Amino acid sequence: MKIKKILVANRGEIALRVMRTCKALGIRSVAIYSEVDRKSAHVVYADEAYCVGPPRSTDSYLSLGNVMDAVRKSGADAVHPGYGFLSERAELAAACAEQNVVFIGPPPQAISDMGDKTLARQLMEAHNVPVVPGTTGAVTGLDEALQIAARIGYPVLAKAAAGGGGKGMRKVDSSFDMKRALDLAQGEAGSAFGDARIFIEKYLEKPRHIEFQILADAYGKCIHLFERECSIQRRHQKVIEEAPAAHMTEELRDQMGAAAVRAAQACSYVGAGTIEFLVDQANNFYFMEMNTRLQVEHPVTEYITGLDLVAEQIRIAEKEPLPYEQSDMMIYGHAIECRIYAEDPSSNFLPNPGRVTFHQLPVGVGVRVDSSIEGSGDVPIHYDPMISKVITWGRTRDEATQRMIFSLGDYQIAGVKTTRTFCRRVMESSAWQQAELSTHFVEDYPELLSEKADTPLEAAIAATVLLRKSDTQDIPATSWQNRRKD
Repeated sequence: MKIKKILVANRGEIALRVMRTCKALGIRSVAIYSEVDRKSAHVVYADEAYCVGPPRSTDSYLSLGNVMDAVRKSGADAVHPGYGFLSERAELAAACAEQNVVFIGPPPQAISDMGDKTLARQLMEAHNVPVVPGTTGAVTGLDEALQIAARIGYPVLAKAAAGGGGKGMRKVDSSFDMKRALDLAQGEAGSAFGDARIFIEKYLEKPRHIEFQILADAYGKCIHLFERECSIQRRHQKVIEEAPAAHMTEELRDQMGAAAVRAAQACSYVGAGTIEFLVDQANNFYFMEMNTRLQVEHPVTEYITGLDLVAEQIRIAEKEPLPYEQSDMMIYGHAIECRIYAEDPSSNFLPNPGRVTFHQLPVGVGVRVDSSIEGSGDVPIHYDPMISKVITWGRTRDEATQRMIFSLGDYQIAGVKTTRTFCRRVMESSAWQQAELSTHFVEDYPELLSEKADTPLEAAIAATVLLRKSDTQDIPATSWQNRRKD
């Protein structure tokens, strides 16, 4: 079965990313957009586009009814959910099945099973995948939470049973803090996910966040595409990723990769997915969660394997068997991704949405930029403030780092404060270059959060210099040219 038209149920850079693979494969693409996104780059690029509602995401991109109406109107025979919004909602996969439309992702049951953190823990334990010590189900109240915490030892985490992204999660240092932490976690979880259930697990001191990309076909074959290091985070959300992980041994990679495959097979997974682990200072690893979709940081895996993960998703959805064995997979060089957000690092990464008045992307060998803005554009207040992702590849980690330093210095943005300068400082730091990484990296190195971040004036001056230079040198006409793998 060959897919002919894909509706991308998303916006911004991931929508463009999926559409470009569609074009390469000769598949027509359909965009959806909210009223505020009417002139966005993904809408312009698509073969056709449909409005799904007003700016608020709950009334547009998160409206299952509006999205499925667009599927019917467009005649799309497949839906790609991207990441965020409805990408991890089993309801979207089920609605596609009801309309006889291919969902480019896992079965609804796999999404439900792995989206419920307590059920996922139970599945992992049953399939010999290590989990962080804690409860296998949601706690029934304060007394049970206190008993569990006393047994496994403080500090502990109170975590939402549904959802992810750091929402509904609170560290608890002592019994005196438990009631407040439970109340806060339950309130946030109920608001974010409509599910206030909380479970308790041991808090690991300064772990690394290591995830494994997996591919699984409809016939039971599953392989992994190695690991990504995602330890540099703010508010429990990633900012910088790399592949492969520094300090990873072949023995540990084999153990974690095999565990990732078992985790995927535990829920009869089909498609591209990610198994996320925490690794402690003694190299013990523990299952954290599974993301049943494409990840923001998937380009670093594409660089080191040479695979187009969106194309692989589509082929799996077309019921093609995986043509690879695990032994076919090789790591080629090193790749790094820096997420460029409209945020102010010096103010705890406070979002800084607004008008991007100038946007000049870096160019070079081993440099790729996935962006949703062409020249200029808006970062709306209604959605995630990510502007772009800068990805560099090198034969070694040092070479990839140097290319990233150059690229971030060459990257010009005016109109909003961004994380560009912060990312460059990280690349230049001895902590990064010596791979002294943990999920506490940002707190451990506050000097990288200098107040001298990007300002519209600084960026505008740099932009003026670039524009003057453009009279005597060629500057690529479109940012797509900059996204090629050299």
